[in-house]
Amino acid sequence: MRTPLLLMATIFCQLAATAQVDSLHAYRIQQFHHLALGENYGYQQLVALANDVGPRLAGSEGGAKGVTWSIATMKRLGLDTVFTQEVQVPHWERGAQERGVIWHGKERIAIPTTALGGSVGTPEKGLRGKVVEITDFKQLDLLGEKQLKGKIVFFNIPMNPNFINTGFAYGQAVRQRWAGAIEASKYGAKAVIIRSVTLRQDDNPHTGSMSYAGVKDSIPAAAISTNAANQLSKLLKDNSNIEFELWMACQHHGMVTSHTVIGELRGSVHPEQYLVVGGHLDSWDLGDGSQDDGAGIMHALEVAHLYTKLGIRPKRTLRVVFFQNEEFGLQGGRRYAELADSLNENHYFAIESDMGSGIPRGFSFDTNSERVAKIGKTVGPYFEPYSIYEFKSGGSGADLSPLNKDKILLAGLRPESQRYFDYHHSVLDHISSVHPREFALGAAALASMVYLIDQLDLAD
Repeated sequence: MRTPLLLMATIFCQLAATAQVDSLHAYRIQQFHHLALGENYGYQQLVALANDVGPRLAGSEGGAKGVTWSIATMKRLGLDTVFTQEVQVPHWERGAQERGVIWHGKERIAIPTTALGGSVGTPEKGLRGKVVEITDFKQLDLLGEKQLKGKIVFFNIPMNPNFINTGFAYGQAVRQRWAGAIEASKYGAKAVIIRSVTLRQDDNPHTGSMSYAGVKDSIPAAAISTNAANQLSKLLKDNSNIEFELWMACQHHGMVTSHTVIGELRGSVHPEQYLVVGGHLDSWDLGDGSQDDGAGIMHALEVAHLYTKLGIRPKRTLRVVFFQNEEFGLQGGRRYAELADSLNENHYFAIESDMGSGIPRGFSFDTNSERVAKIGKTVGPYFEPYSIYEFKSGGSGADLSPLNKDKILLAGLRPESQRYFDYHHSVLDHISSVHPREFALGAAALASMVYLIDQLDLAD
């Protein structure tokens, strides 16, 4: 009777004969999946990150603890080099007090509310004002200062459920979060509340970064849950005199020093060329950041683990990067690109995981469709046994975007996304939302793509 490994080797030899794939490379990819699913090393590290560190808002005590934990974890893995890059990041604190109340006549309705990242706080006793609902940014110009000054502007722009690509739906709706306060303050609004940017209908508000770029007077900005947004919108249809009361104790404390954490596995043929695999270490502070982006950095860490455990040396130096502060300004990604440029580093390929822990569906590449088609044609047969079929042009990852000016081949892992924005930036972004097997498949897919790009010289 054939052993399971011998049987697998036979299967992949047959695959090589019929699908024009190299049997050794196909076998290596099978090994990645076999080990990832069997050991689930990356998931175990993610559990430790969630339990031992928790939320890792850049500039916070949790953020600093995450850096220390990451350095120690990479060193335990036995990488050839572990080092950090100093990054200046904003220190913003949410504060203990976050409350929102709808005043419907004499009726007082408490609703789930959270400050948007970077918002100023309210006066100590809170603020209260009449609510004006906005469902399209064009309404701001139509209403003007006469109808918006001194009011609380309520942006109620849902994610479009008709889009299959939830990332696209998110992109269409998220402007209300980062630009709502900018636009409403132009007309004298006293505060902004937004509908949480999620398709899920529940009582969990979702935070996220906002901006005051070019604003003379900064106004408080908060998110309310989707259920609360629906309730407030319905009340406003019957009574235009609805008022909202808001309390937030958030504060800015300037810029502080943090770090991006990097580990390397030295290449055997072209050590001066780099293969980057990474995600961002920082997270929002409502959950423990397991989906965004604990899963991504643990995917990246497991790539290095799979190489070392199987005794495989990449041709080029594998660099595992835990970028600092993607959520609140992209300082880690920008600093990494600046240093790479100043040191004249030769980056061959870079890939990021920053869409959660769902079942892997494919990859997107920051390059033209013709080049992607060529890559897909080459690697596609290797991924068919694992039900991965999507190879398309598109974004890679926010942390990698500063590298794009050098025309490096950039890519992003694309997991199943239908539930990702249920958790995103909310209390539900918790280790309990991560399925160990789905996570392991994502790590193995990431390792497989890095391996194939490197071994087949596909970024030339």
